[in-house]
Amino acid sequence: MEIGFVGLGKMGMNMVERLRRDNHQIVAFDLDDAKRKEVSTFGADGVNSLKDLVTRLKPPRGVWVMVPAGDPTESTINQLAELLEPGDAIIDGGNTNFHDDVRRAALLAAKKLHLVDAGTSGGIWGLKLGYCLMIGGEPEIFRRYEPIFKTLAPSANGYDHVGGHGAGHYVKMVHNGIEYGLMQAYAEGFEAMHKSDYKLDLTKIANLWRQGSVVRSWLLELTANALEKDPGLKQIRGYVEDSGEGRWAVQDAIDKNISMPVITMALFTRFRSRAGKGQGTFGEKLLAALRDEFGGHGVVKE
Repeated sequence: MEIGFVGLGKMGMNMVERLRRDNHQIVAFDLDDAKRKEVSTFGADGVNSLKDLVTRLKPPRGVWVMVPAGDPTESTINQLAELLEPGDAIIDGGNTNFHDDVRRAALLAAKKLHLVDAGTSGGIWGLKLGYCLMIGGEPEIFRRYEPIFKTLAPSANGYDHVGGHGAGHYVKMVHNGIEYGLMQAYAEGFEAMHKSDYKLDLTKIANLWRQGSVVRSWLLELTANALEKDPGLKQIRGYVEDSGEGRWAVQDAIDKNISMPVITMALFTRFRSRAGKGQGTFGEKLLAALRDEFGGHGVVKE
């Protein structure tokens, strides 16, 4: 299948490579000339502008947008809306606020364009393991691009159409809120063991818990990876960023009078870690390390 792809960052580049492995035809654009050249090494057609990208695609065109949420996504979609033709579709795979999806879908519909919101989870591991895709929008447009979703996702039940416009990013927002809570629980537990009077080998314990324990998970596997690299987490600071989804999840809970204490406090812990400029606890260091392990977000070094 043929598709345009905008944004060749940590996830975007890997997604294009995974699509090429399944012989999809990709026309790709990024502001970085080096990335446009890199993407050509595995058979994608790197172009110099959004206009060139649209020109190279055959109608009905599909363009996957994988750029940071907020102004970059807004600007990219607005530019594409002026270049595309009726019947074409934009797939937003970034971490967009679902309210923006609803607004943008209405604006694009006035131009007879379609919007698909694809909540995407998998981080820098998606090239190897696949991306969990939570997809919102019109069912018939979802079906049009299903071969793309099938290639990007893990082989068994790795993608689904979850509802109308905004539903994909709404489900991804809740997913990331849960992620905050799970990470916080691991961080607090490992901090307790770190401060224990016992001389505990946390790397061994993390690997032990991966074997049949009720708390085993991929996050626990990544915890073990981080501790193997730096057992005392002495090389990083406890400075924990958040990329927005946790805030949106808490705000949604407030709007709906839903009690969400675990996710809310996990979010506030991240705020606290930054107030201290990274002079944080062992648990906060672990949170930072985990973000780097699954998303390649980077850490503040000691």
